[in-house]
Amino acid sequence: MDLDLLLLHVFCWADDALRAAGLTQFRQRGPKPTLADSEVITIEIIGELLGFADDTLLFWFFRRYHRRDFPALGIIHRTTFVRQAANLWKAKQLLQQRLAQELVPADLDWRVDSMPVYVCRFSRAKFCRRCAGQAAYGHDHVQRQTFYGFRLHVRMSSGGVIMAYELAAANVADLAVLPELRLPAGSMGIGDRNYWCPELQQKLSKANIRFYASYRNKTKDPDPRLSKLLSKLRWLIETVQGQLAERYKVKQTKTKDLWHLQHRIIRKILSHTVAVMLCRQQGIPSLQFAELLAA
Repeated sequence: MDLDLLLLHVFCWADDALRAAGLTQFRQRGPKPTLADSEVITIEIIGELLGFADDTLLFWFFRRYHRRDFPALGIIHRTTFVRQAANLWKAKQLLQQRLAQELVPADLDWRVDSMPVYVCRFSRAKFCRRCAGQAAYGHDHVQRQTFYGFRLHVRMSSGGVIMAYELAAANVADLAVLPELRLPAGSMGIGDRNYWCPELQQKLSKANIRFYASYRNKTKDPDPRLSKLLSKLRWLIETVQGQLAERYKVKQTKTKDLWHLQHRIIRKILSHTVAVMLCRQQGIPSLQFAELLAA
């Protein structure tokens, strides 16, 4: 899809979604912003989809090449844009939740996993002031190394739509965060070996939630066939995590505090969900974002 047409599609969706959610008049005081909220959200969604994870690059790219689409970008200062975007975090969070529910009306089949979010390099962790007192040391199972930061816990549908997410310190166990991911009653979920816990499975079953995970120790697995089947069923979440890590650069999100980090995570998740929606509208497989931009 042509980038100009893509911007138009996303802007129309953002403007309509804000009106439908009743988020057009949520400011209680202050002047009306020069750049409309729907324009800011559109720039963020498309910018993240294009790989602009840095606010400065995001602003100057659209100011230089798309000022005709967003005339107010030529008037406002970069810091004004960044501040307005950050203050819209709650609106973007609500829009993502509403869109996810529209894309997956019956959230009955889901996958869960977590991925590391680095605050700084490991060698600088002792001297780093970013997110001080909130970040922690954890283990990156992909890179097979210790890191300093957080873990992003994601629950997604069987079709690749992110339904819930939580950001927790890197030393918080996956099992501890799982109940916080808004698990729907009457559903079935699948996790990897880090989620194996018979006690938790029994607790969730009482809430009418079936949850399956491979045995924690692979070498002592009593049922390797079941573990292999579960691994095949949960492959899609690894694809989504790969997109978040490569295209959206979640692992390298650089911020000075937790509040701004959470805002960045929210807009990346929103951009991913909107991209899935656009792929479906264009008749493209849900997670083929490259085809969406090339179409």
